[in-house]
Amino acid sequence: MEPKAFLLDEPMAGMGPEGSKALTGFLDGLRREAPILLVEHDMDAVFALADRVSVLVYGRIIATGSVSEIRNDPEVRRAYLGEPA
Repeated sequence: MEPKAFLLDEPMAGMGPEGSKALTGFLDGLRREAPILLVEHDMDAVFALADRVSVLVYGRIIATGSVSEIRNDPEVRRAYLGEPA
């Protein structure tokens, strides 16, 4: 079908660790076919698949960057881990 992009909203929702890992592997191969826009709360999957990550809090983007930048962003850490910024 020659897709131009894949849009996925919470594909790991309700999956256990094994299912999530299997789907992450499938999506890793799929991204060679076309770009993927992935909305996901499974951060292991996000960090395994993403080239760029945007983090939202109440619908507002608080950070955008590489996996490393997001992991180390003080506002992201404060919002999701309860750490001081």
